[in-house]
Amino acid sequence: MKMLASLALGVSLIASAAVAQTAAPRADQTEFRALYKELVETNTTLSAGSCTLAAERMAARLKAAGVPDSQLTLFAVPEFPKEGGLVVVYPGTSKSLKPMLLLAHLDVVEAKRSDWVRDPFTLIEEDGYLYARGTVDDKAQAAIYTDTLIRFAKAGYKPKRTIKLALTCGEETSGAFNGAEWLAKNKRELIDAEFALNEGGGGRSDGKGNLLVQSIQVGEKAYQDFTLIATNPGGHSSQPVRENAIYAMADAVAKIRDYEFPLEFNDTTKAFFAKAGAMRKDETGKAMAALSANPADVAAEAVVNKDKMLHSMLRTTCVATLIDGGHALNALPQNVTANINCRMFPGRTAEETRAALAKAIGNPGVKIEERVKDKPIAKAPPLDPKIVGPMEKLAAKHFPGIPVIPSMSTGATDAVYLGATGIPTYGVPGPWTDPDGNGTHGLNERIEIRSLYAGRDYLYDLVKVLSSK
Repeated sequence: MKMLASLALGVSLIASAAVAQTAAPRADQTEFRALYKELVETNTTLSAGSCTLAAERMAARLKAAGVPDSQLTLFAVPEFPKEGGLVVVYPGTSKSLKPMLLLAHLDVVEAKRSDWVRDPFTLIEEDGYLYARGTVDDKAQAAIYTDTLIRFAKAGYKPKRTIKLALTCGEETSGAFNGAEWLAKNKRELIDAEFALNEGGGGRSDGKGNLLVQSIQVGEKAYQDFTLIATNPGGHSSQPVRENAIYAMADAVAKIRDYEFPLEFNDTTKAFFAKAGAMRKDETGKAMAALSANPADVAAEAVVNKDKMLHSMLRTTCVATLIDGGHALNALPQNVTANINCRMFPGRTAEETRAALAKAIGNPGVKIEERVKDKPIAKAPPLDPKIVGPMEKLAAKHFPGIPVIPSMSTGATDAVYLGATGIPTYGVPGPWTDPDGNGTHGLNERIEIRSLYAGRDYLYDLVKVLSSK
C-alpha cells in the first residue's frame, strides 16, 4: 500500500544530499526507543494480535507522563474486542482555534516467522537498521505521535490548538472492523478537527545513506474490490460446448486488462508532475512537465505511461488479482469468480467504476458486485499553505537542501474516512525509506535508525508549530 510509492522515480534522478551520521542516542531518544520497542513487539496482526492491547499500553505510558484519564478514551466494540484503539485529547488554550488530529494505525500486515530471517515481532538492530513487522508501517508514526504528547505533558507544554491523537485498527485489511471508520461514523465529535496529519508522506533515500526527497501526501486513491461472477449449467466434459463459464471469465478479465481509464489531473498531481518533472533531466521528466502543462499531449502521455507508478497516478486502475472456478476435473464449470482490485482516482465513485468495467466487458452474463459496499469517495484535500507551508519550512531546517514535493498516493489509507466527514488529511514528511520500500508489507521490514530519529525530531517540531497557530 501506500508509503512513498509516488516518489520511486526520485532515486538517482534528484540531486542527493548526505544525511548526517547518527551520534550516540540522546536520553530522550533512548526513552522513545523503549516505547517504540514495546509497540512494535505487541503483535497486532488481524489473525493473532490485539490492537486493543497495544492501545492500552500506549494509554498507560501517556497516563504515567501525566495525561489524566479524562483525556484518554480507549474504545472497542463487543463484536471485535481485540480491534480497539485509543483517542487522546490534549487541550489547547484557544477557544477559537479548531483542534488538529494526529492519525496512525496500530494494526500490521501478517508476518509468518518461517518466512522471515528474524522473528517479526522482536525488534532487532543490525547494521544501523531496526527489523520487525510494523517498524515502518505504521508503528513508527504511531510511536512518534504518542511520544510527542508524552514529551508535551512532561514539559507542561500548552498549545493554542487542541491536539487529538487517534490510534486505530483495521487499516491493513479491507472489510475488517476499521477504527477510523467507526470513529468517523459514531464518535465524530471525539475526533473533530480542522485538519489531520497521517501516514503516506515521508522521504526516499538512495539506499546508500543519502536522502533524496521528502514528500507531502495531498490526496490518495480509494480502494475497492469488485467480484466478477460467471455461471453456467455445466455438464459432462466429454461433450464440451462453446458456452463455458471459464471462457466467459477469461474474456472478461482480458477486456479489463485492455481497458484504459481516462487520464485525470487534480491540483496535487499537476503540481507533482510539474515539480518532479522539472527535476528530472531525462525523457520522462520532460514528458511529465509537458503533460502537466497540456493534459491532451498524447505523445507526452505515451512516454509517461511507460512508468507504472506515473501511469497509475494519472487515472483509476483496475487489475485482476484472484480467480476461482470449476468443481471437478471432468466436468464443465458451473461457477467462476474473479476479484478485480481497483484504485479509484479521487472523486470517482464505486458505481461509475463498476459501470465502466461492465461496459468494457460487454457481457451482461458476467455479473459485477462490490465486495465492500458503501465505502466513501476519496477526496483530495486542498494544497493549503497554512498546512503545507510549515511542513516545507521545517523540512528545510531538518533536511537542508532536500526538495519537498506534494504527491498523491496510488495506495490507500484511513484518510478516506476522515475526508468523508470533512476533515482534510495530509501525509507528512519525516522518516525515509530506501528504494526497495524497506520490506513494508513484505518480508524483513526495517527502518534505518537515523531515519526514525530524524523523522521523530521533525514531526515533534511540526506538531508544535501547527498547534501554536
